[in-house]
Amino acid sequence: MFKGSLVALITPFKNGAVDEAAFRKFVDWQIEEGTEGLIPTGTTGESPTLSHDEHKRVVELCIEQAAGRVPVIAGTGSNSTEEAIELTQHAKEAGADAALIVTPYYNKPTQEGMYRHFKAIADAVDIPIIIYNIPPRSVIDMSVETMKRLAEIPNIVGVKDATASATRPIETRLAIGPDFCQLSGEDGTVVPYLSQGGHGCISVTANVAPGPLSRMHKAWGEGDLDTVRTINDRLYPLHQALFCESSPGPVKYAASLLGICEATARLPICEIADSSKQKVESALRHAGLLN
Repeated sequence: MFKGSLVALITPFKNGAVDEAAFRKFVDWQIEEGTEGLIPTGTTGESPTLSHDEHKRVVELCIEQAAGRVPVIAGTGSNSTEEAIELTQHAKEAGADAALIVTPYYNKPTQEGMYRHFKAIADAVDIPIIIYNIPPRSVIDMSVETMKRLAEIPNIVGVKDATASATRPIETRLAIGPDFCQLSGEDGTVVPYLSQGGHGCISVTANVAPGPLSRMHKAWGEGDLDTVRTINDRLYPLHQALFCESSPGPVKYAASLLGICEATARLPICEIADSSKQKVESALRHAGLLN
């Protein structure tokens, strides 16, 4: 079971290429701060604009640097089933603990098409698979009924739920059972998500606030709701600010303010506006991360 505070890692760039040294240092810092799982090459990692060679290299770097200290869940999704199989096979061979696979974007498959897509990947590669359901980016929403069918396949083990629905986790738990791993993909709704049966969060904010988020999830597990509320109140404006423009533009700017890496993203993600920079900086200060 994957649980607690996991991070959807940014991919640092320098001079147009992946900044491998910064990425390795970043992985170490995440683990030191208490992050319980690493997700390279997701949307936050700019997978749409990584070449296949870069994509595979970033996965390999993450696995090498983590060195078994925490699970690595590689983003291997595509709107091409064959491409998703290829990337998932590479993740398995590289030593990833699981694969995070997004619902096929742009194609707009039916529920049956989604079922067959994920079944084909699961049949082709024997690795734990987490479904990434994110209607705002993929345009489609996997139903609980389709997810229940997929959960019957032994290596489909959970979901990253970015629907922002407060009722989806309890609907999923009642339909599939408590052992199906449910990870929120929306930082701002993580506390109600946990209260309805969720197990953790694959977080964007954890790129810049790994320590506080790790402490918040541990406090939740211990029933310390006062600490949960205090940390959530501190971080909520940051959750909002990091999506004031298309991600990962704002979070990469936040990371640059903390000295993690350059703010550079790849087109069509561009430098965020000055007004957005002010929002991000203000939220970092409110969270006590930039003083």
